[in-house]
Order: sequence, then structure tokens, then C-alpha cells
Amino acid sequence: MTVRQNPEAQNAPPEREKANILVVDDLQEKHIVFRSILEELGENIVSARSGKEALRYILEMEFAVILLDVNMPDIDGLETASLIRHYKKSAQTPIVFITAYVDELQAKRGYALGAVDYIPSPVVPEVLRSKVRVFVELWRMNRQLQVRAAEREALARSEAARASAEEAIHRADYLAEVSQLLSRSLDMDPTIQAMLDLAVPMLGDKALLVQVDAEGHVVRSQGTAGADLESLPDEVRNGLQRAVSTRQLQVSRESGQGAALCPLVSGGRVRGVLVLLGSAQQLDGARLALAREVADRAAIAMENARLYTAVQEADRRKNEFLAMLAHELRNPLAPIRNAVHIMQGKEVAPPTLQWARDVISRQADHMARLIDDLLDVSRIVQGKVVVKPEKLSLASLIERSAESSLPKLDARKQTLALDVTKEPVVLDGDSVRLAQVLSNLINNASKFSPEESRILVKTAFADDQVRITVKDEGAGIDPAFLPHIFDLFAQADQSLDRSQGGLGIGLTLVKHLVGLHGGTVEAHSEGLGKGTEMTITLPARLGESEEQPQVAPITPRPPAQEPSAPSRILVVDDLMASAETLMTLLEMEGFEVKVANEGKAALDIAKVFHPDVVLLDIGLPGMNGFEVAHQLRSDPSSRDALLIALTGYGEAESRSRSAQAGFDFHMVKPADVNLLLTMIANPQEARRAKVA
Repeated sequence: MTVRQNPEAQNAPPEREKANILVVDDLQEKHIVFRSILEELGENIVSARSGKEALRYILEMEFAVILLDVNMPDIDGLETASLIRHYKKSAQTPIVFITAYVDELQAKRGYALGAVDYIPSPVVPEVLRSKVRVFVELWRMNRQLQVRAAEREALARSEAARASAEEAIHRADYLAEVSQLLSRSLDMDPTIQAMLDLAVPMLGDKALLVQVDAEGHVVRSQGTAGADLESLPDEVRNGLQRAVSTRQLQVSRESGQGAALCPLVSGGRVRGVLVLLGSAQQLDGARLALAREVADRAAIAMENARLYTAVQEADRRKNEFLAMLAHELRNPLAPIRNAVHIMQGKEVAPPTLQWARDVISRQADHMARLIDDLLDVSRIVQGKVVVKPEKLSLASLIERSAESSLPKLDARKQTLALDVTKEPVVLDGDSVRLAQVLSNLINNASKFSPEESRILVKTAFADDQVRITVKDEGAGIDPAFLPHIFDLFAQADQSLDRSQGGLGIGLTLVKHLVGLHGGTVEAHSEGLGKGTEMTITLPARLGESEEQPQVAPITPRPPAQEPSAPSRILVVDDLMASAETLMTLLEMEGFEVKVANEGKAALDIAKVFHPDVVLLDIGLPGMNGFEVAHQLRSDPSSRDALLIALTGYGEAESRSRSAQAGFDFHMVKPADVNLLLTMIANPQEARRAKVA
């Protein structure tokens, strides 16, 4: 059912608010008179019989005018008026006294209490009605003013809320644009330029981005037109240092000009500072808060760009390393293959055969060294390398390191000069690792120096430290590459010919091994063609000459002894070529050899063969070498055999598992043939030497 509204009712003015009129008198008949007189005004008449009742109504209601009888029994009109004026709500309400008699003193007191008029009783209806009407109209006008004031206040609040909402929307849109533009590129330069473009003019008249290193030093600055680091006032420059050190926003206001310096913090440190320049009035609270938000987003964008650059650089170096690794591994393979082809020819002369064997031996040793270096780097990066310190004599350490490098120096007709301090210097270190470090530096000096050149090894002791310097007269180092010389896979020579070879891991090994001994290593070069100087600093002390420990000199390993009776040897390897070549080698030395290519077959052969020695690979199909070793130790036919792990796994975990499985020795392929033959020739002596 549809209800139709009267159009006249829709357009009718709103109903007028009635004013409250309070009549205070103790006589009922006067209330009747006042109500009859005032009724035609159409207002709300409230009657009170006493001052107390009037006060109660005043607390509950608002009145346009109060008609108050002066003479009342409990509280007279003057006292009631005084109490009315004490309430904030009725302090300004007009009071009209109704009285039969007014003297001058009473009138003064009444007006002092806020009375606006006196009306004699009995009242004249027209006079009372007209005066009350005036006060009602004044009240109504005041109410309209209050309503309009409230409307204006509501409108102002609405406008403020709308302006605030628009500002919030504008701020959100701006920050969204900041995030979008800063994430558009992962390259550092476009990211910085986008940051500067976004900062002006929203955050300031000019903008400057200052990048700093880990120590807080300025490494680069880039700004908009008219903004550069040199033109910044001293106060702003000081604020720049404070922003870096405190990681807090710094604000400078001087001579009407202002600057806000927002640190860009990411990755746990300050990467730079965004400097915003403009008038001092621009740097209000809202602008500074927005600048902080932009700086936070800019820091994230710069960190992403930095990490992307680092990943790209690491990927580039990885690809270069893989190419170098392939190059370095193929180099020795080529002469090995050629030598094998020569040996397969008909009627090859004995000297040629000897030469081919020497070629294969040297190139195999070279490949083994490359693989050992790679494994060393892998263990160092994973934190698995542990040095075994012992008391070492500096002089003996230098002598041993130089001795191991002499063959390479002799081949290039180079001279090694030793300038070793005469003081009895002693240091605590791993003799094998420190000799590896010094040999690496001497070999590098030889590799990058011309033939018949001079290489100097010099030592000096001071302040409980020994400095070992290796100086050459070779190719030198480009100053731009010098800070990266100890980086993993770093190579100054990126040319295709790569005449000097190498994987770029030697100096990384040196740095890590020296660091494990509590020392440091530094590189110095005057530039290309001016030689290189490498300096190692290690903790040391002076010792008594007669008590100086000695590093055992390198002596050739004795050749394999002829066994008194041919030992029975079981070779277990799933790679047929490895097993067959080892079998042939051992048979040529006079041993009796059996071969198995998997674990179960090895156990079956061992029960019948009763081997004296078992050369056992770990990575076998089905049953691995650890399980085979355990069962060999449990079988009476092989319980006492010399058990040697001959494997490509050389990490500490594999060595530990070998010992637990019952192996006597753990050798990494390719094994030292002379050492292997020495152990096989006399298994009992090898076992006793291990125990000793």
C-alpha cells in the first residue's frame, strides 16, 4: 500500500521550538492568572511554588525568562535570584521580579542580582505579555545563533575532515607512485635518479643523495640541478655526519633556508643520506613525516639494487670461474691424451716412452693440485678447516717453504733471495698450512715474474709480530684491481689466452689460512709492470736458540720396498678403468691381485682369497664402502687385513666415518703411488707407523 504525502505538508516550515517560561510564586491563584495571560504566546509555561522547586527546574530545563515573586515564605525571591545566578546554566537568564511594593533599596539589590525589570502586582496583562514576548524573542534569536554557530562548526569540521582525507589520499597516491617508480629498475643509477625526481618539488626545492661506505665516508653524491655536496653550508655538512652516525633524521633551519637529512638505513647500516633543500617553512611536521616514509622506501630500493648488482657480479664471476676451470682442466688433459697416443705407436723408442710417462705424471699432479685447491676453498668457505698449531721455528719454516718451490724457480731460471732475521723467532702455527701459504706466495711471484728475475723473501720481528714479505719484479697489479685481489675467483687477467693459468683461489686460501692463525695479509704494488709485494703478519715471540723447534726438511719418500713374499691384495672399485690400472700397477710390482666391482662380490672373494691388503672405494653401488669395511672386519678371513680407503671423498666427515668403519688409512684419489706401494709392501710396519 502506497501512502501519498500532502505536498503542502512537505513544504511546510518546521515546527517552531517552544520557549520555556518559569513562573515562581507561592500562591496558586497567581499561577492561574499568569498562565491565562501568557497562554496566547503559545510557549511552555512551567510553574514553581517555591524557590527550592524553581532551582530544581532550572537544573533540568533551560528557560527564556523567569518571573519571580519577591515575597515567598521559605526562600524569598531575592535569595532565589542569587542562587539562580550561581548556576552556569542560568547565569544569563533574564529575571523579572513580580512584587506589590518596591522600595529603592530593594530595587538596587534586585538589579545587582541580575534582575532585568520589576513588574508591580497586580500585573497589567498587556504589559506582562509584551515584556515576556521580548525576552522569548531574544531567547529564540540566541538559539538561532547557537544553531548557526553549531552548523558553522560542523561545516568547518567537515571541511577539515575533507581536506585531511584529500591530503591522506594525495599522500597515499604519492607514496604509491614512489614505490612503483623505485621498483621499476634494479640498477643503482636509475633508482637514484628516480628518487631525486620524486623528491622535487614534493619534498623540497632541491634534492641530493649522498652515498657512504661502511665507515661513513662519502663515496659518491648525485643531485638535482643546483644541488651538490660542495655547495652545502657547514651546518648541513655537520648534520650529514650526524645523520650517518645517529641514523636519525636531522633538520637544519638557518636564515630562512631549511634542510632535512634523511638517513637511508638498510642491511644493518647506513647506505646513504637523502638531503632535501628548501625554505624553512616547507619543513613542517607533515612534510618531514612524508620525507621519512620516502627515505624508508628509497633505502629498500637501494638495498635491492645493491643486492641485485652483487648477485649479477657473483654470477659473472661464477661463469668466468667455470670457464677458467674448464680451461685449466683441459690444459693437462691435452698433453696426457697426446702422450697416451704416442705410447700406443709402433716401435716407440725407450727415451720417448720415458718422456711420455713423465708428461702424464706431471700433468696428473697438476690436476690433483687444482682439485685439492678447490676442496680447500670449499672447506674454508664452510668453516671446516681446522689448523693444528705447534711450536715452529721461523727460519726452518722459511727454509721448508723455499725448498718446496725451488724446482719451479729453477725451471724458470729465477733467483730466490732469503733475508731472514737472525733473531730466534718462534711462532705457534700449523706447519703444513703455513708452508702452503708461503709456497703459494713464492709460486705466484715466480708465475708472474719473467725468467731470470729475482724474488726476495724477507722477515722482520717487532712488537710480538713477525712480518714475512715476498717481493717480485714481475707484472704488478692494476690499482683498480688491488682491493679485490683476495676475493674468491678474482683474476686480473681476463684475456682468452690466460697465459699464466690458475683459478683465482690461491690468494683466497692464503687470506683464510693466515686469518685462522690470527694474522693478516696485505698486497702492495706500484702498478702494472712494477712488481708486487705480499706481506704476512703473524703473532710470534722470541725463543732460546737451543730450544727452537725445527720443521722437518722435505726429503724424498723412500721407494717401495720389495716384499719378502708377494702380498695378496684385493682391489674394490666400481670404475673399471681405475681398478684395472691399479691391478696392473700392483702386478708389475710383484703383488697378487684380485678385483671386485661391487661390495657383495668383494666379500665373496675375500672369503676365499684371504687378502693381506684391501684397497676399497667408498662410493660403491648397492652396498657402500663403509658397510663393506664393517663386514670385512667381522669376517675371520679378512679381519687382520690392512684396510685402505681409496676414494674421491676427502672431507672430514668421510674420514671420520672411515675410522669408525675399521679402515686403517684414508687416501684421496689420485693417491701418492710411492706412499701406497710403501704401505702395501709391509702392511704390519705401516700399521705400526700409524699407531706411533
